[in-house]
Amino acid sequence: MDALLFNIVLFIRNAVQIYSFLLIIYILMSWFPSTRETKFGQLLGRVTEPYLGFFRKFIPPLGMIDISPIAALFALQLINRGIVQIYFMIRGVL
Repeated sequence: MDALLFNIVLFIRNAVQIYSFLLIIYILMSWFPSTRETKFGQLLGRVTEPYLGFFRKFIPPLGMIDISPIAALFALQLINRGIVQIYFMIRGVL
């Protein structure tokens, strides 16, 4: 049971980490607008825009600077840490 739980936590952490990397790549692509028009850029947009759009609803841009991606990445890191904390809490009970 403990090994299964560990593998599930590891899978979720890795998935969140990969998604964080995809977000960073997509954010960096905004510096070169033509890159978002490529097939890879469009694919990244379909994967990341729904998540980023959630944060854009609550955090308006400051002039020409959009800080919502920073909040989105911060939230992902909190999720990652929370998953580990929950795992250790459950493991202590088992």
